[in-house]
Amino acid sequence: MNTTIAMKRMLATLAGLTGLVLGASPLATLAQAPNAYPAKPVSLMVPYPAGGPSDAMARILNTPMTRELGQQVIVENLGGAAGAMAAQKVLAAPADGYYIFQGSPNEAILAPLANAAVKLRTEDFRLVHPVSDAAMVFVTRKDLGVSSVDELIALARTPGKDPLSYGSVGIGSLYHLILEKVQQTTHTTMQHIPYKGNAPLLQDLGGGQLDFAVLVYSSAMGAMADQGRLKIIGQLGAQRSEMLKNIPTVGEGKALPNFSYKIWTGFMVPKKTPEPVVQRLHQAIGRALKDPTVHTQLAAQSMVASPAMTLAESTAFFESETARYREIARSINLQPQ
Repeated sequence: MNTTIAMKRMLATLAGLTGLVLGASPLATLAQAPNAYPAKPVSLMVPYPAGGPSDAMARILNTPMTRELGQQVIVENLGGAAGAMAAQKVLAAPADGYYIFQGSPNEAILAPLANAAVKLRTEDFRLVHPVSDAAMVFVTRKDLGVSSVDELIALARTPGKDPLSYGSVGIGSLYHLILEKVQQTTHTTMQHIPYKGNAPLLQDLGGGQLDFAVLVYSSAMGAMADQGRLKIIGQLGAQRSEMLKNIPTVGEGKALPNFSYKIWTGFMVPKKTPEPVVQRLHQAIGRALKDPTVHTQLAAQSMVASPAMTLAESTAFFESETARYREIARSINLQPQ
């Protein structure tokens, strides 16, 4: 009899535990056991095809991220709609931390402002941590006759001269907005020529069909400058990049004082991702960015690892960047196309 009672009690206890497990929400489970994440491989979504700089960055970071998370981090590539297709795929997936978006201002902030087909909102994302910064530079055709940004602005102000032509990778891109801001600040008028990518833009600069552009510095661009096919006349960072110590910042001149921008890339998740998961990812990213191999490999891609940020600092940074670029978009009356 006692054995029968004991068996009944044990079965009741097991049934109760099973009910708790089946009835528990994912959020409640994570809150009770934050170390349970990740329990399977994690996908890192790159918004451009394999082989480019964004893909290279992801493949530099997925190995240390795999080590830190204890689960494989798999790089996935999905191009289209200026990177927004990949962003929308991440937002359509469950907000459980198993899909991470590798994004920059171009995809997460500017795409919804410039592309009518993009339905995501910047506020749908949470920036867990920036991962890399890259220097942006003013680059001109070799025979434009200027050696600094101040000289470029002076040339643009020349009475009776046709407007200087500048290229970007598309209307509403970061590089387009920056040069619209330059025109507002310096009271100049320039002709915008959008391209479908960096390669044809650089080709026209090297061939003399385009006057200048603001672009992310790359080793290919550096090689063209060394060969005398184009000129790099200034960089947009607040301080000179370690990779470009001989190139002055725009702020060192007189035409654009306190004018500084950088292109950053960060790892983002949907805003509704549970806090324990976000904290776990933030910890893993921070540790991965301390890896000396990561710094060396990013430098080979003309990038630097982002400085450490707390979660609160990452959020504040993302909000500040969003407000900054939205203000420029409003000031030039940028309309989704």
